[in-house]
Order: sequence, then C-alpha cells, then structure tokens
Amino acid sequence: MDFVQAFTFPFQDQDWIKKLAITGLISLIPIVGWIAVLGWSLEVARRVIRSEAPVLPDWSNFGGNFSLGIKGTVISVVLSIPLIVLYLPVGVLPLIFDENEVATVLTIVSICTGCLALLYSLVVMFTLPAAFGQLAATDSLAEAFKVGRLLSLIRAAPAAHLIVILGLLVSGIVSGLGLIACVIGVLFTLSYSFAANGHLYGQAHVEAAKAAGA
Repeated sequence: MDFVQAFTFPFQDQDWIKKLAITGLISLIPIVGWIAVLGWSLEVARRVIRSEAPVLPDWSNFGGNFSLGIKGTVISVVLSIPLIVLYLPVGVLPLIFDENEVATVLTIVSICTGCLALLYSLVVMFTLPAAFGQLAATDSLAEAFKVGRLLSLIRAAPAAHLIVILGLLVSGIVSGLGLIACVIGVLFTLSYSFAANGHLYGQAHVEAAKAAGA
C-alpha cells in the first residue's frame, strides 16, 4: 500500500483542477450528485485495480459513474440495516412501558445497543472497503455481497484494510478543512477526498487479491 500516493496522485493529472472542480459542482446536486460522485470514486478504484491511466476520471461517462454509484449506495445501505435494527428497540420501548419503567429499561437497552453497535461498526469499517473494492473490480453487486470472498480478502491483507480506514479518517479531515475556504474550498477538498478514498479502495483490493491468490 502506498498511502502517500493515494493523496498525491490527483496532482499528477494535468487537468486535475478541472476534474476536481466539476466533481465538486456535481456533488451539489441533491442525492443524484452524491451517488454519482461515489461512483466516480469507485471508478478511481477500478482504474487502480486495472492499472489504467489516467487514474483521475473525467465526467464524459456520467451515466457509468452514476450506475456504479447506485451499486455502491446499495452496499452502504444494506450494511447499515443491522444498525437500524439494533436501535429500533430504543424507539419502541417508550410505547410499551410506562414512564416509571421506561427510564431504567432504556438505560439498560441503550448500553447493550451501544456495545453491539460499536462492534458491528468495527466490522463495517473493514467490510465496506473490501466490498467497494470487489465492486470496482467486478462491477457486480452479487460479487460485492459474497461474504466468503470479502472475508478472504480481509484476512489476506488486514493491514491494507486498516490503512484504508486510517486514510478515510485523514480524507475526512481534509474534506472538513474546505470549510475554512468557504464553498469553493469545500468543492475541491470534498472531491479530492473522494478521489483519495477511491485510490485506497483500489490499492487494498489489489494487495488483498494478490495475497489471497486470486
């Protein structure tokens, strides 16, 4: 894994300013924009996996990026469902118990739910990058949801996926720094973060696939 390369590769593209600016503007489109930008990030991962150049995509294939983004969004939503189910009791309990009982019950349930949610969140932190990498490599939702394959990729290169998690934290900080420069800054740092994330997904998948022997 080349951590630094994930954050420097955009600047190797002579059109990086234009590409990041367009990506930032597209991200302003409600829902559709975010889905498309996620797909654009996964396209970065795909190019890293296939060793294609330039690694930083333009927007000549908006439909392709959007389609890939929809698949990525489905993965994110499906992986979030268990968390939603975990927190359902917190909303239902007040309807079952009276006011005197609900406080105690809610406290106990909230503690248990919080512990389980934390454990599951750790699982998702490793699973989501692996699923995104598998999607970028195969363009198949079915392949991205093959639990056995995802586990084999994570087991084959746990350090690589840990680096991805750290990279996502760094890119999140970078994205937030754009607020200092107001709207224009956010447009660049947001798209830059998505590009870096995609590169990390791609790198992790390449390393894991090699280590897993496939």
